Amino acid sequence: MNAYKHAELSAKRRGGLIEDYLPIHKFIDSTKELCSDNRHRILHNLWGIRRVINPIFGETIVNSSGRTINIKDLCEQDHILPDYGNKFIPTLHDFSQELASNLNTDLLDDFILTYENDDEVKELLLSPLAITGNKKSLFFTHNSWFINEIIPKIFPRKARITDFEISPSYFFESMNFTLWMDNGNSIPQSARKIQNMIVG
Repeated sequence: MNAYKHAELSAKRRGGLIEDYLPIHKFIDSTKELCSDNRHRILHNLWGIRRVINPIFGETIVNSSGRTINIKDLCEQDHILPDYGNKFIPTLHDFSQELASNLNTDLLDDFILTYENDDEVKELLLSPLAITGNKKSLFFTHNSWFINEIIPKIFPRKARITDFEISPSYFFESMNFTLWMDNGNSIPQSARKIQNMIVG
């Protein structure tokens, strides 16, 4: 489902105009620029909503009908769940589990040193590790895209005009493509117990 279709769904469910919701849905899908298949969905989880989407768009918006809309609910119900067949919302850990084991995590140690004295940015950059316990998950924030596209939208920081050792292609090219990423054609690890309870 493309961003316009998601925005149509939001307008149908919540009132207002498609244009009220289109910027948010476009942003959630902006990671398609990084990876052309469904591995791109690294913002399609609660970490993406809480740490990236809410800081950029706020907790709520007021649509053109004057109704206050909760952005977390909008993202979950009108975008993430439909993209996974309304079966589950994956976790960031689900994505990090699909990163290849041979990625050079030593690159991450040097990357974070640039932000050693910037506590706000450093906390966000390290948040995937805090959530997943998996050092490889830091590749989702320790890269040229996150620094130059996401950080300036959240904090008053300028883009860094320099060569980066880590680009999104570095980790996306090593990420496994699994069927749960493909519109919910299987179940990620985080949802398997719930699925087993439903089936059982």
